[in-house]
Formats: sequence, structure tokens, C-alpha cells
Amino acid sequence: MLSTLRRIVQEVSAAPGLDAALDIIVRRLHGALGVDACSVYLTQLEEGPQRLVLRAGHGINSDAIGRLSLAPEEGLVGLVAQRAEPLNLERATSHPRFLLTDAYGEELFETFLGVPIIHQSRVFGVLVVSQREGRRFGEDVVTFMVTLAAQLAASIMHAVVGEEAFLVQSGQAGGAGIVKGLSGALGVGIGECVVAYSPAALDDIPDRRIDDPESEVRRLQDAIESTKVDIRNLSAEMRSVLPAEERALFDVYVMMLDGESLWAEAERVIRGGLWAPAGLRESIRSHVHQFQDMADPYLAERASDIRDLGRRILVKLGPDEQNGPREYPRQTILAGHEVSAAQIAEVPRERLAGIVSMRGSGSSHVAILARALGIPTVMGAADLPIARLEGKELIVDGYLGWVFVQPDDDIKEEFVRLEREEHELSEQLQDLKHLPTVTTDGTRISLFANTGLQAEISPALIEVADGLGLYRTEMPFQVRDRFPGEDEQVQIYQRPLQAFAPAPCVLRTLDIGGDKTLPYFSVQEDNPFLGWRGIRVTLDHPEIFLTQVRAMLRANEGIGNLSIMLPMISRLEELQQSMALIQRAHRELLDEGLDTPLPPIGVMIEVPAAVYQIEAIAKRVDFISVGTNDLTQYLLAVDRNNERVAKIYDSLHPAVLAALVQIKRGAARHGKPVSICGEFAGDPLGAVLLLGMGIDSLSMSAGSLLRIKWVIRSFSWQRAREILERALEMEDGREVRAMMIDEIERAGIGGLIRAGK
Repeated sequence: MLSTLRRIVQEVSAAPGLDAALDIIVRRLHGALGVDACSVYLTQLEEGPQRLVLRAGHGINSDAIGRLSLAPEEGLVGLVAQRAEPLNLERATSHPRFLLTDAYGEELFETFLGVPIIHQSRVFGVLVVSQREGRRFGEDVVTFMVTLAAQLAASIMHAVVGEEAFLVQSGQAGGAGIVKGLSGALGVGIGECVVAYSPAALDDIPDRRIDDPESEVRRLQDAIESTKVDIRNLSAEMRSVLPAEERALFDVYVMMLDGESLWAEAERVIRGGLWAPAGLRESIRSHVHQFQDMADPYLAERASDIRDLGRRILVKLGPDEQNGPREYPRQTILAGHEVSAAQIAEVPRERLAGIVSMRGSGSSHVAILARALGIPTVMGAADLPIARLEGKELIVDGYLGWVFVQPDDDIKEEFVRLEREEHELSEQLQDLKHLPTVTTDGTRISLFANTGLQAEISPALIEVADGLGLYRTEMPFQVRDRFPGEDEQVQIYQRPLQAFAPAPCVLRTLDIGGDKTLPYFSVQEDNPFLGWRGIRVTLDHPEIFLTQVRAMLRANEGIGNLSIMLPMISRLEELQQSMALIQRAHRELLDEGLDTPLPPIGVMIEVPAAVYQIEAIAKRVDFISVGTNDLTQYLLAVDRNNERVAKIYDSLHPAVLAALVQIKRGAARHGKPVSICGEFAGDPLGAVLLLGMGIDSLSMSAGSLLRIKWVIRSFSWQRAREILERALEMEDGREVRAMMIDEIERAGIGGLIRAGK
């Protein structure tokens, strides 16, 4: 059963559309289980009354497919959907909910097994198998069906969204295709979709129209020939290493590349008007399915060889057309399976209107970068039909996390209005530039900037920020092909220190691991967020840490505004070791004639262990900074980059608020200031609560500074304190969020948390 399950899931995941996916399901189930009939019912995505429509069937009356629809209270299928659990009946016709429909044809199916298809807590379909004779399905069949439905739910939903987007695009349906994701960066963006994909990711290749099919066919043929040369060279290099029977695989690869059948499908697709990578994608998919269907295990495993060949050829084709640098549309919506910072950087800033990523959440580093750049972003849009979006018009609603595909005139007109109001709001915020960040009752709060990009350190940012609260030193490391040397790092750190002088500038020591990797220092771990990251890496490599600290101290000579912050501290031993190394670096530089004082040293509180040892930490450092992104992740045991659980990642969770209060109180007992430098600081809802806690400063992305200044200037400290006390009495983050939204609206600044003014 396991191999059957795996084969069905793979085929459905690679199906070109919804009808093909559903046809695979019913045919494969019919054969694997030996049942008389199999069918799939699906609901529509739009809000409102839902009906279950018969979308595919095998062994039933085919005339009913697409015509038969049931309300949730109708029939056994409706009962499965209502209960959201399997229903296994030996005598279905005796059940009070049995409903005779024209799907049965002339004969009744006595035995019924229905299982719900559930995606993100919502039942959107029912999978049914039936027998004419009365016999109850065994537990093994039930568990197989439940497992299959769970495995296929995301793939079916993806195909459903793709179908709706196609119907909208082709004019066969009214309204826009809507994909729901997660808010990544606030704002509204309207533009033309450009699909970003990895050169080795076959399934992410978008459909792209071409004018010269013959040229694309030649390009594919050249890529195939180049791949042959590479494989022959690799075989020759391995002659002295591998025995002849092992090297035979290379000969198999060359034979596959020489075979005409492998590329016939690709040429057909290309001559149909799509570019070479799309033709390659379809050909590889087709042949992978053929091999997977083979009964011989050895031949079935050759499907992985086909995929490998496809990836090799795709790299040879190159990531884009061979006509020089890509011309991006004036209003570009960059969309991809997992959009990267490098792909964002390729789009001219003035042309980037929005970002949509199928993976990730609002606290992913790509979302953080998008907020810093002020680009409306939706993350975790897992149901996006990515291959069919190239060149299509999209609307990105970064407030609600919605993506509209091919919006109709009414929807577009509304979002154009909201976009205009957003621009007016941004202009209004500029009036706050030179006003103090002070509450209505006179409490002043410092607002600092978070950055790691030299390009962000502009006169406009320096004018608005009270200093640099977090400089992410890993970013200069990430864009190089080696560790930067000490002299090179001195130049890197001098720029932010000089730019913000005499205002304070906090440099965080190297914080890699988790989702932040270096291309030349790769670490593979099963659970990287609980693994080798942050201070753990640099303490294991003191040569890296000492070089960086020496560079920071040297860069600060003659400037004097440096503070050093240590990330991911979970034990006092780590803090003591780090302090000892910093003092050692300082002594070395003093011996070398450097004239610079030891700067303030602080700790970033990111793990629960540090919360519970806050007083022991506070009496050993000069300041405390809280990284709410990771702290929330670890407190709630929610991977903040995983879109499947991102909806329960909640900075307003009572446990998070209680931890922040404890940190502030513990630090205050030792007279140490507390700053918040996670994304919670740039959230208008969070800023009010942080104000009520008495947090000394907030540090955030550049795009949030004026928004949070408006929030601070709209509340009194006393009012914020009262709101905090109410929040701390609540037991559910949703209650807290609803209350905070109401407070923001009552303060007349609702435009900061929703589209429009």
C-alpha cells in the first residue's frame, strides 16, 4: 500500500491541472482497491453557501460529473463533509441520510466509504469509494483512504486554485482568482507577475510565451548536447575511482539523452508557443510518470535519473532568455515557490510593486527584508498556481495576505483607490519627520533602525531614526564567497558607525544558522533552529569571533558610538566566554597602540532560558535587547518560516506578553535599559503594548519608523498602561488582537493596519 500511496501522491502533485489530478485519483484508487466505483466531490473556493460538486468518477454515471451538486445537509457525502470524519457503511441504502442520485446509474452501490479532504482546517472535498454488494471496508482500506486524502489535500487545493485562475484568465468565469496567504509586509501592490525560480527547480518553471519556437528548439538541443559532453567528461574523470559497473550509469544517461522519445514532448510544447524550459518541464514530468508506473522496482527507480537529467539540462538552458539582462515590467509583482533576497535584489527597486512567496511566513527573513524596503508582500501562499502566472496581472494585499489573479474591473478599481490613499497616508507621515517621538502626556521613546544593508543607510533614514538599534553583520558575510578579513570588516563597520555618529550604533556579532546560511560555510542539520546557530557557532570558532570583534573596535576608533550585541545567548557560560573574548581583543588592540574604550556590551534575549535568567544576565551587561521573532518562535514552538503553522505564530500570545513584562522588570531591577528589536516593535498593535510596559526604545525596519512614531504620538503612556493591563488579563491572543485593532481605530490611525486611510 505504501508504494501505491507514494505513486498516487507523486502523480497528482505533478498533474498539469485539476481535471488531470482528479482523473489520476479515481483511476488509481479504482485499480488499487478493486472497488466498483470511486468519486471525488469538491466545493468552490468563494465565500458563501457551499455545495459539493461531483468533479470526477470511475465506475459511475459519467453524465452526472460536473452536474450533480449536494448541499452539506444532503446525502452521505454531505454528512462526511459536515462531520469532517470518515463514514464507513456496510448498508448505505439503509442510512437515513442516503440519497438516490443519477450518479449511481441503474444499479445501487450498497457499501460506502467516504473520507473528508481537509486543507488548513477546512473541508473542501470528499473522496468516496463504493461497492455494489454489502460488505464493510476493512480498517486497512479506511486508513489508506484517510492517509491518501491528507497527503493529497494540498495538491488538490493547489490544482483548484490553478483552475480558477485559468478560468478567470480565459474569461470563462467572472471575478478574480483569489489565493489566501499570510501578511508579509503591509501595503497594496498592483502589477504584472514575474515568476522567480531556481535554475535547478523543474517544477517551478513558469509558462512563458515565445515568438520564435525554432530558436527555442535549437536552444534545447544545444543544452542537451552540452549535457552529454559534461556526462562523458564526468565518466572519464571517474574511470580511476569507480568500477566499470558503477560507471555504466553515465552510459545510461547518455543513451537517454540520445533517445528521441524523451524530447518529442518537449518539442511539441515549444512549437505550441512556450519557451524551452517549459517544454523540458513537461517532457520530464511525462517520462517520470511512465517510469514510476513500471512494476519492476529497478525501472521505477530510474524516474530519479530522469529528474536528474532534467535539472542538468535546465541549468544549461540558463535561468532566463539569452537576450541579455531581463527587462522587468514597470510594476513588477515578483512571485515564486520560495522567493530569495537575491531574487528580490535583481529587480530594480523602482519597478518592484509587490512580492508573493508560496513558502515562508510574516516573520521569515524575506518578509523582514520586504518590510525594510516597503514592498507589499504575501507569504505562505501555498496554493498559488505559480507556473501559470507569468505575465498575468496580480494584486497583492499585504494587510490581509490575499493575492488576486487577473482581477476584474471592480476589484482593480477598489485597489487603485486604496493604493492612492496609501500614497496620501505616506505623504502625511512625512510631516512627522522632525517632530519628537513623545506620547500625549510627555513620555519620550527612542526609535532606532534595523538594517544590514549598506544601501539602506541613507540621509533620509538617518534623519528619521534616533540611531541604529541593530546592524545585522551576517549580511555582508552572506554576499561574499569567503569570510571577510579583519581589514575588510573594519571598512564595512565604519560606514554605519560614521553615518549615524554621534547617535548610538549597535552591531550584532555574527548570527548565522537556522535560515541564515553562508554559501562557503554550509551546515546541514535536521533541526537548524535548535542547532548550531548564533553565538554557538562563533564560540566554537573563536578565530572568527575575535577577528570580527577586533574589526568592530578598530572601526570605532575616533568615532565612539559603538555598542556590541551578542545573539542567541541561552547560558551564562556563553555570555562569560563572549565577554572574555571581547576583553581579550580589546587588550590586544591596546597593546598594538589602538586608542579606543571598551564599548557597551548587550545581549539579545531570544530563548526562554534567557527570560528566566534575565536578572543574572542583566547584572553582567550594559543593556538588554529582545529579539521577539525568535523569542515568539521558541515560546510557542512554532517554526516561523513554516507556512503550515504560521497562523499560530502570534506575537500577541499571552505567554509572549508575559515574557516581555518579565524581561523588563528583571532588567529594571539592575538599572539596565531594554530595547525591542524584533518585528513586534514595528507593529502598531505591539508598539502600544510595549509603550505600556515601559520599554526604553524600539528598533525596527526603516519603513516602520514614521508609522510607529504616529502611534506613539497618538497615545498617552497612562492609556497604554491601562490597555496593557487589560491585555495581560486575557487568555487568548485573538482577544488581545481584537482589542488592539479597536484601540488603533479609536485613536484615528486605522490606516496603519489596513488598506486605505
